[in-house]
Amino acid sequence: MAQRKILVDTNSYLRLAKDIHPLLFEEFGPDTCCLYVLKELDDELNANRRLQTKFEWANEPEYKENRGHRLTVGRKYRKAIDEAFTFIWEHIQTEHPGPSRVDAIHLAHAFVLQIPLVSDDRDLLEVAKTFDIQAMKSLELLRMMLDCGHVTVQKVNAIVEYWRYWKDTPFDLSEDFERLFGTDSGSG
Repeated sequence: MAQRKILVDTNSYLRLAKDIHPLLFEEFGPDTCCLYVLKELDDELNANRRLQTKFEWANEPEYKENRGHRLTVGRKYRKAIDEAFTFIWEHIQTEHPGPSRVDAIHLAHAFVLQIPLVSDDRDLLEVAKTFDIQAMKSLELLRMMLDCGHVTVQKVNAIVEYWRYWKDTPFDLSEDFERLFGTDSGSG
């Protein structure tokens, strides 16, 4: 069966990769889902001192090695992704300021390749809706992983507790947790 690729942006990667390791290039579920990142994730990590400090674990060799499993795009799609990026980036700059240039790159890949994008960036998710790009939050990805036995409910709860401890919670965490898991354990 063909692999169902799912693209993970920087903020979701940083929220999930420490507790679900290896996060990338591990098939799961009946649809043979597999998570990937773009090389721009490492560019962001290398350029942002705050991210390097807060997420120092991400520079450990096993995480760097796992991020080596990036989404690869053939020449056939490269031009279309570049064109989609130009259009999406122009829209962001004129209509919906907020998402970064790297966010637009993620959106362009998801748009052209027609693959889901995982992000907790509210502005990015709004732009995804505008362009009918399939997107989900980290918590929705965790629900998908739980449903196919890739993670346990204890793991999900531990991840949410970690987010709250570090005061790095996705927007609407409590509402989303209750909607997806039937409890309000996501509140803190």
